[in-house]
Amino acid sequence: MTVYRSVTASGVSLGHPDLASADHWILSLDPPPRLACTHLVTTPHRHVAISLTTTGTHETAPELQAAADAAADGRFGRAVLFPGVEKLTGTLTVASILEVSAIDRVEVLGSGVAAGDDRVDTRDFVRPQFRDGELVLTTTPAAGGVLVPFETRDPTPCCANH
Repeated sequence: MTVYRSVTASGVSLGHPDLASADHWILSLDPPPRLACTHLVTTPHRHVAISLTTTGTHETAPELQAAADAAADGRFGRAVLFPGVEKLTGTLTVASILEVSAIDRVEVLGSGVAAGDDRVDTRDFVRPQFRDGELVLTTTPAAGGVLVPFETRDPTPCCANH
């Protein structure tokens, strides 16, 4: 089920410096949007802009309007909220993920499409990417023969031990 192509999104840019702060803002919205994606932008400076499908309106400062427009028009984005995300908890098979959510495909990093009976430990944090109109969850192999989402809730900063 591809949802992004058929949905008109509006863009908002509040100058979030990182994905975590943009996610936090998205998850604080009441009512929550049907679909919300983050977009890394460089105009007028590096920050995270957001595309939303919602009945609410959100103000963007004039100097950030170009970033908001780019987010709304972008074909690529990192989905934070999407249909079925609330059902992606615990360990699920790939087939179940595809059935209960808007995710179109689950891939294993560097290996292609995951098999329907592969198990994914969602770690209760799923951030698929839109690619050419499809919502794709990238995973990586983990201990115990399961897959885990490539993006983690608390990533280790580069060079953390140096």
